[in-house]
Amino acid sequence: MNGLTVGQAAARAQTLGLPRLDAQVLLLHALGRAPHDRAWLLAHGDDTLDATVQATFEAHAQRRLNTEPVAYITGQKEFFGLTLQVDHRVLDPRAETETLVEWALSCLADTASPDVVDLGTGSGAIALALKHARPDAAISAVDASAEALAVASANAERLALHVDFHHGSWLAPLNSRTFDAIVSNPPYVASDDEHLAALKHEPLSALASGVDGLDDIRSIVRQAAQHLKPNGWLLLEHGYDQAQAVHTLLSNQGFVNVQSRPDLAGILRCTGGQWSTVK
Repeated sequence: MNGLTVGQAAARAQTLGLPRLDAQVLLLHALGRAPHDRAWLLAHGDDTLDATVQATFEAHAQRRLNTEPVAYITGQKEFFGLTLQVDHRVLDPRAETETLVEWALSCLADTASPDVVDLGTGSGAIALALKHARPDAAISAVDASAEALAVASANAERLALHVDFHHGSWLAPLNSRTFDAIVSNPPYVASDDEHLAALKHEPLSALASGVDGLDDIRSIVRQAAQHLKPNGWLLLEHGYDQAQAVHTLLSNQGFVNVQSRPDLAGILRCTGGQWSTVK
């Protein structure tokens, strides 16, 4: 790629197998421009790339072709209107997880100053999105990874959003506290799933959960009742084919009003229910 123009570099990366949007975002990153400034690329398509910028872009393109997430290469990811800093210590936040945030906000719309906890917070995406949308809410977040909590805490500080972070396994570090809603995007991929190979750059502990992918969801469902206020919600993200299984787990545990929500692709991505003290 010697002496390429902006347009040629982007086109060349695409011929190597890089999706157009990925090529544009990585090129903008190498140029030191905002990831949404794609109009600039069109307007400057005939500009010749500086050798250093070109070398940086080539290196980043190769990393992406090796399945490394764009977010890890650029060091940031947009989620629910917030710019989060992310790296290999945490899961790359997915757009479909915004479905969980939207549902939680809907469930809490009529609750003044709600108490909410995000389990397995990772980068802090869900907790910070909820706090940003509901400044009156008391938001807690838990993760078993101290490294993940370091990322989440840094995001909270940079965004000036107050979240109480706790280190530990699911609800264990919260003692006897109760909440209006428990939300979680836990690991839900089967440990032998062939798709894990394409996710090799992300922390396995945030992805895989036993033979059927439901081990962590089972643990959360079992623990949640002791930590929910009357009529409080437990909302869980899960795999594309796990809605019925999670529905059954919640119903068998005694949750009521159990239902699922689709993501933008129409896939049932989240399932949840309310804890009622009246059975």
